[in-house]
Amino acid sequence: MGWRRRYAAVPFLNASIHTLMSQIAQEVAIDLGERSYRIAIGGGLLADAATYDGLPRASAALIVSNTTVAPLYAAALRAALAGRFAQIHEVQLPDGEAHKNWQTLQLIFDALLAHGCDRKTVLFALGGGVVGDMAGFAAASYMRGVPFVQVPTTLLAQVDSSVGGKTAINHPLGKNMIGAFYQPQRVVCDLDVLGTLPAREFSAGLAEVIKYGPIADMAFFDWLEQHIDALMARDRAALAHAVRRSCEIKADVVGQDERESGLRAILNFGHTFGHAIEAGMGYGAWLHGEGVGAGMVMAARLSQALGLVDAVFVQRLTDLVARAGLPVRGAVIDATDNAGRYLQLMRVDKKAEGGEIRFVVIDGPGQAAVRPAPDALVRAVIDASCAP
Repeated sequence: MGWRRRYAAVPFLNASIHTLMSQIAQEVAIDLGERSYRIAIGGGLLADAATYDGLPRASAALIVSNTTVAPLYAAALRAALAGRFAQIHEVQLPDGEAHKNWQTLQLIFDALLAHGCDRKTVLFALGGGVVGDMAGFAAASYMRGVPFVQVPTTLLAQVDSSVGGKTAINHPLGKNMIGAFYQPQRVVCDLDVLGTLPAREFSAGLAEVIKYGPIADMAFFDWLEQHIDALMARDRAALAHAVRRSCEIKADVVGQDERESGLRAILNFGHTFGHAIEAGMGYGAWLHGEGVGAGMVMAARLSQALGLVDAVFVQRLTDLVARAGLPVRGAVIDATDNAGRYLQLMRVDKKAEGGEIRFVVIDGPGQAAVRPAPDALVRAVIDASCAP
């Protein structure tokens, strides 16, 4: 792919922090045939022109960012792309989940049309998950599809939303309900940009890191328990390992089930409860990762209630979520019938089928399954999880 820094991925079980420090720049492959691409992970990648070698040739690029990230990193990205595109345009979106809607999406289309961008124009999504989702959806839609590159600037986006091609906007009745599967040409995870991430946003990203252990790799879960303090301190080597391993797990799942017809749904562990919190509280009141953190604990409790895991596992997960600075209790979104409101919102979740809610549960530590659960049991879990 032409990247200047090229290192073999370090096998997880044999990797030490010191080994990782010497191999900080890495690549993870997403194997999807003609739609395959690679994820670059390391320091200093965003501003390095060589990072973008091998991208499609075009006369123009559009950097899609937001009002928070653009002042920090847009100039560096523009300089790195200057030798590759004759014209580099930019659009800044309002920041926050509350703006992940049709009105904001139109700003991207407005910029593309105002600059006369053609079907070869490359979009660069410079920001967190909201920017990445909207830029990807715009790329999937404009002229029925133009290339785009993910340059995620939050931990959550680096380990989850930028990888796998899910793009969407929110609807008042449900999160990410309007969108498309559309793969990027490349994902650039520059660890340096995480230094400017506010503490709350950083913790929100750790929720998406933590989820990979219970659903796929308990050895990684063990490692997270041992290194959560280093991650909270933003230790470079620990971050490199966490981002790489998260991307490896997601790459394996996406490679087997690109369009979420089965296996890929396990990546939504904690999300059914978490999305209900986000929608019920109003988008932006809770960060996505905060909803996922509390949602994982609720999903683990549901798994225990179904007889799939024991109390020891639930407590381990709860403790890890708390150590990551995340909520472990659900929000009260309706003072009159809280559990009823959760159920109402969860029935429009993408995993619901015929109005039946399907939950990602832990079918034994390190394994996940998607299955329904009786409303009465779900109500009991919600009531216990949201109690003061």
